[in-house]
Amino acid sequence: MASGGEGPSSTPHRHTNRLAKERSPYLLQHAHNPVDWYPWGQEAFDKAKNEDKPIFLSVGYSTCHWCHVMERESFEDEEIGRILSDNFVCIKVDREERPDVDKVYMTFVQATSGGGGWPMSVWLTPDLRPFIGGTYFPPRDYGSRPGLKTVLNRIMEQVKKKESSGERILDALKKGTAIAADSGDSPPLAPDVANRCFQQLAHSYEEEYGGFRDAPKFPTPVNLMFLMSYWSVNRSTSEGVEALQMALHTLRMMALGGIHDHVAQGFHRYSTDSSWHVPHFEKMLYDQAQLAVAYITASQISGEQLFADVAKDILLYVSRDLSDKSGGFYSAEDADSVPASGGPEKREGAFCVWTASEIRELLPDVVEGATGAATLADIFMHHYGVKEQGNVAPEQDPHGELQGQNVLIVRYSVELTAARFGISVEKVNELLASARAKMAEVRKSRPRPHLDTKMLASWNGLMLSAYARVGAVLGDKALLERAMQAGSFLKEHLWDAEQQTILRSCYRGDQMEVQQISPPISGFLDDYAFIICGLLDLYEELQLRQDTLFWDDQGGGYFCSDPSDSTVLLQLKEDQDGAEPSANSVSASNLLRLSHYTGRQEWLQRSQQLLTAFSDRLTRVPIALPEMVRSLMAQHYTLKQVIMGTLCVLMLIDSDENFLCQRQPVLSSMSQQGGVATAYVCQDFTCSLPVTDPQELRRLLLDGTMEMGTE
Repeated sequence: MASGGEGPSSTPHRHTNRLAKERSPYLLQHAHNPVDWYPWGQEAFDKAKNEDKPIFLSVGYSTCHWCHVMERESFEDEEIGRILSDNFVCIKVDREERPDVDKVYMTFVQATSGGGGWPMSVWLTPDLRPFIGGTYFPPRDYGSRPGLKTVLNRIMEQVKKKESSGERILDALKKGTAIAADSGDSPPLAPDVANRCFQQLAHSYEEEYGGFRDAPKFPTPVNLMFLMSYWSVNRSTSEGVEALQMALHTLRMMALGGIHDHVAQGFHRYSTDSSWHVPHFEKMLYDQAQLAVAYITASQISGEQLFADVAKDILLYVSRDLSDKSGGFYSAEDADSVPASGGPEKREGAFCVWTASEIRELLPDVVEGATGAATLADIFMHHYGVKEQGNVAPEQDPHGELQGQNVLIVRYSVELTAARFGISVEKVNELLASARAKMAEVRKSRPRPHLDTKMLASWNGLMLSAYARVGAVLGDKALLERAMQAGSFLKEHLWDAEQQTILRSCYRGDQMEVQQISPPISGFLDDYAFIICGLLDLYEELQLRQDTLFWDDQGGGYFCSDPSDSTVLLQLKEDQDGAEPSANSVSASNLLRLSHYTGRQEWLQRSQQLLTAFSDRLTRVPIALPEMVRSLMAQHYTLKQVIMGTLCVLMLIDSDENFLCQRQPVLSSMSQQGGVATAYVCQDFTCSLPVTDPQELRRLLLDGTMEMGTE
């Protein structure tokens, strides 16, 4: 299997197709298949029309485990490659490069098969209308599951008979996915929607280990952030207390679990079991960004140092392993890698797991004062649940890749471990930190997983927010400087100054330089929404551009892609907060915040129109849109504006020439008092008297009782 963007290979290849000229690591992984692959574009569309051939569209991403399996089993198969190349126009798409294409055809696959996922396999007419779709296909029939060869032969027969339901299905999808507000409608009542969202989350909550299903179990930061927001406006109720407990318990259990990389920081994609123990080992940038914000928010609410430490650890991992020297952030690390013991076959988790003998050999020293002449390995293995025969149950390892291996998971508190070995808590913390550092050094010598060095505007926007939020809470200048570097990277490499538009992606070249493809991919809605969220006080003009490109004047809300793009057959509005928040949810909050920053009432109205467009979804299944529910709550409960003279919380006013003062002249009258930091808390166009005491400011923000000034 090609490594995908990791530099030129010294081994000659039997086949090379057009994907060799692409920059996407996922497309490059397929550049030497015996399949006549095309990238998504006019050349492929014209060939399909001119030769009257159906299109085979294959969509995935470079760190997708089953994408690797299908590539190895089917796309490297000479016979299947010949059938595909002779009878279809074959198009390969990186879903992270072209989320617009992915969303359209995934909607079709989910509607027609009842499920979805990647790799996604869809067959289209020459005019891009889907007529058959699915996900992973084995190369040949396996039990009752048809193989790819069988499916291809059946489709070829169907095409000869001119049988296609593409037009009918597409019309049904257009009707079924429409989201719009009727004239005169208003958003639903926020307390009702928030209460229903809480009840739906509470119903799906798993009490022992936290999270919102049994297995597989995903981090879902959007749910956790909603629960903490729900608590903030319901602190005196039992429901509010329960919401906070659900969020904090889930975050705590995740931090202790195997989904958290205890040796080299960061979080894996999800857990295959209910106890957060055995993860799917890929690491995605968007997870790190959202989890860092969730953990630092939990630390602010609870005061627990654990949560702040985890937030910092996440950013340590991103700075070390997912950062480009340009200031950008890479997309992901793969789950699969070659085992340190050798062999050509990659295995899931090989980079991360440990045998008991490895740990005993690495940590042999007897710990002075420990009972039973315990070694450092004894203490470490006890604390992290390491077993001689491995700690992964067979049902969690269907392919036998983790046999005899251990996934580290905190089994005992530091206090219990200290008591077990008769040493102090401080000593245990010191010993465990030393052991983790030694193991991290060993990990560096192992073959690394594939790194997807594609840099996406949207995910970089999320990550910029994480560095800014964590840095501000911890007062960490280095983290704040890293956020500024990310902002400079976005402006230099993913902003088209001439066209005044965001670009979707850029790439790391073979010489570590930042490269762009020609023509570059224009940014989508999530690119604008997430960057605006991360750089709200710098990029007011981006919101205006987002409105121009994606706003639906008739129905309200934003389309995911530019409605003028004729190659995208469905104009969709994302209506689910999943692994990432939906761009409409983030936009609702951005518009509200921007209206408070700038005084532009049209942005407040547009936020209300957006929420109105999603009224049905919010009313029936708010659990699908917890991030949007947070925006609805902010509309209802009214944001407080904090204007300060020397310390930036929401608005920094340091001179009459300030950006914000130019847009809201009333701010110029809010001056510093007595040469010290001064705050004005404003709500519903009424402001408090100036406040210089931090405890008084805290009371104002929590209690909301203000001694009013004369503004």
